[in-house]
Amino acid sequence: MSSHHHLGPSSGEIEHINFLSDDIGALYLSDDYSDVTLVVAGQRFNAHKVILAARSQYFRALLYGGLKESNQQEIELKGTTLPAFKGLLKYIYTGHMSLANQREEVILDILGLAHQYGFLDLETSVSDYLREILNIKNVCIIFDAARLYQLEFLSKVCHAYMDKHALEVIQHETFLQLSPSALNELIARNSFYAPEIDVFLAVQAWVKANPDLRARDVVGQVRLGLIDLKDLLNIVRPTGLVSSEAILDAITERTQTKDSELNYRGRLLIEENVAHPRLGAQVLQGEMRSFLLDGDTHNYDMERGYTRHAITDSHGHGILIKLGTQCIINHVKMLLWDRDLRSYSYYLEVSMDQKDWVRVIDHTEYFCRSWQYLYFEERVVSYIRIVGTNNTVNKVFHVVSFEAYYTHQPVKLSKGFVVPIRNIATMERSASVTEGVSRSRNALLNGDTSNYDWDSGYTCHQLGSGAILVQLGQPYMIDSMRLLLWDCDERSYSYYIEVSGNSWDWEVVADKTKEACRSWQTLRFHPPRPVVFIRIVGTHNTANEVFHCVHFECPAQTEDEKAINSPTKRGKKSILNTLNPLMPPPPETATEAVNIDNEDNSTDDLMAGAAVF
Repeated sequence: MSSHHHLGPSSGEIEHINFLSDDIGALYLSDDYSDVTLVVAGQRFNAHKVILAARSQYFRALLYGGLKESNQQEIELKGTTLPAFKGLLKYIYTGHMSLANQREEVILDILGLAHQYGFLDLETSVSDYLREILNIKNVCIIFDAARLYQLEFLSKVCHAYMDKHALEVIQHETFLQLSPSALNELIARNSFYAPEIDVFLAVQAWVKANPDLRARDVVGQVRLGLIDLKDLLNIVRPTGLVSSEAILDAITERTQTKDSELNYRGRLLIEENVAHPRLGAQVLQGEMRSFLLDGDTHNYDMERGYTRHAITDSHGHGILIKLGTQCIINHVKMLLWDRDLRSYSYYLEVSMDQKDWVRVIDHTEYFCRSWQYLYFEERVVSYIRIVGTNNTVNKVFHVVSFEAYYTHQPVKLSKGFVVPIRNIATMERSASVTEGVSRSRNALLNGDTSNYDWDSGYTCHQLGSGAILVQLGQPYMIDSMRLLLWDCDERSYSYYIEVSGNSWDWEVVADKTKEACRSWQTLRFHPPRPVVFIRIVGTHNTANEVFHCVHFECPAQTEDEKAINSPTKRGKKSILNTLNPLMPPPPETATEAVNIDNEDNSTDDLMAGAAVF
């Protein structure tokens, strides 16, 4: 006799989960083996205690937890709507639920039951569906439900949608159905961006529609100081919702407070460049304006591809950008012209009215080059001005590209400078080696701590002459660094390290001149300080007259596999073991660091002596 219940693959595993699901699902609303009746809105449902208890901790406690319901054959479930419960009960037996044809009110009731009865997976799935169908008509009621059931992710999705469509939200009839706490939370957000007089009128309509609820707390969230004097007197005062004292305070705030200190609302676009022509941004001041916001960060040279301004002492000069609308930002990404090794100094300020300016970035005392990754406390901004104060080559400030963002990326700031966690002495972060001898200009910063030998993979300088100089792209608040000294034999080095922000004023942060040092060096210093330039000066080598460094990073990264990557610690045969016997190293020479920039054969000639060690 044949059977359609076939074995699975040759492994001998049998999977009949679908039959199990069908058999349990067949018990839905069935009298067979039913041992409890659930009553909802007067309607009775046959059910099975063991299935309910297995599927829900709530029913497990209700039916087997020693409560009075444990001994009852009929249990009434109060506060439950009939359509939602039918859908939930079917889900309990079958694991299936169709939301597409359900009314939104029923879906929200199902969400409430899933939360009440502890069906977390169902709660998540319903939340995901609500997120997909979010629109102006339902966002207020979904937002209230998300807050009620403490669904943080769904609440954030509603926040983002309502922020983006703030004016439409406050003008829709469902706005009047918001709970007081939800309304308070909504209009207290800086990112709920709509004209303040419209926010007030919407609150007035809500108070009228909800006369039994306390209005004072809700009205208190309206930012009266952002409303024009004429509207305060002609629209706000006649409503009687705001006291005369509050109106006088608002007038005082409006007339006597700096514009930058007003609690503005602004559009919030997370991780999206708001300084883009697509969003209405434009360059109002500066020469060759068309290049700055075009997004092209590759096609530029000495003649084109950048926006510029003359560096002078006059007030009001610079490159001025107007955003399409007032936006909340906390991050700027800017590319300074970098086709040679020049550096720039500058500051960046923001404004709402072009009169009251707030300086959010001040790099006037520091040398900066190439990409600038700037972070500051979030602000509502309409105008951004970049003012160059120094160029190490001439009196012109050049910017190739400019972008402005609101980012959730966690960045620690100290005294206006980024406190990095990851290594920022990388080419990707605009760091470069400006002094030192190497076959590859930035070998010191390429992150390769394995592939080095007698001939390549390091940067060096002659003892008593020159140094190895690293320039970061911008000032960072640094309190540690790490370097790998060449360690293919047993030689040791002595050295010191000093740092600067402008290449003129130097400060020693590590003095190893009286120590025999080799391989990995982790250096920490206190207090942290803003750093652009790091100068590594070798003072002794037990083998010859050249100082060799394979890798540099700052801040120092966590001790990890790097420590075993050097040739003498890899668990492999050392280069020393390949020389039998090891001949005394001949005199070695290196050149002044300027030769690192040569593109002819001079560097190869200069490294020839170094190669033999």
